Amino acid sequence: MLRLKIKAMNSKLEMTKLSSPNIIPATRPLVALYCGSRAGNKPIYREKAIALSQQIAEFGFGIVYGGASIGLMGQVADSVLHHGGEVVGVIPEFMLDYEVAHHQLTELHVVATMHERKAMMAERAAAFIALPGGLGTFEEILEIATWGQLNQHQKPMMLYNVNGFYDALIAQLDHAVEEGFLPPQHRAKLIVCNHADQILTALKSLHSPQHVVL
Repeated sequence: MLRLKIKAMNSKLEMTKLSSPNIIPATRPLVALYCGSRAGNKPIYREKAIALSQQIAEFGFGIVYGGASIGLMGQVADSVLHHGGEVVGVIPEFMLDYEVAHHQLTELHVVATMHERKAMMAERAAAFIALPGGLGTFEEILEIATWGQLNQHQKPMMLYNVNGFYDALIAQLDHAVEEGFLPPQHRAKLIVCNHADQILTALKSLHSPQHVVL
């Protein structure tokens, strides 16, 4: 049975449904993972997503993501949970009709709209990482980068460029700088990481749990 949770956020009343009446809220700092609801055509995407998720959990962080059990989304959630991490999922109510929600998470929030999903993920996250994905993944990381450009947050934002997946997007961003549409200082805020170690190095700048030795 779903339980209704009401809380104040940004001076507005937000309503979410929780998947269990006995939820224990996540206690670790959370990293937002944006990734595909599909696994992609090459094994490397799945392998790198699982490996990164394991490292994030072992590093002392949890994740907040889109709440699904399928594609790379399901893989990263399962990997973090398997290695003792905490996972917060945020899924729009209409997606429940597709039966894709992951019901074994630390927290599963059911929200009314995609906009509420993105807002809650942004609020809960201490950093943002885009793994390979489709339209939704592109839109999410570029929107959060736009919020950063507008000084709505100062949190790290990273593209995990597995197998050169984001080469074309990186080239487009650099082209926007060259053509005078994107200030270089804002382009620089979106960090390109070709290896997981680069992501973990960036996470070291965040306030980590005391039991994590850096």
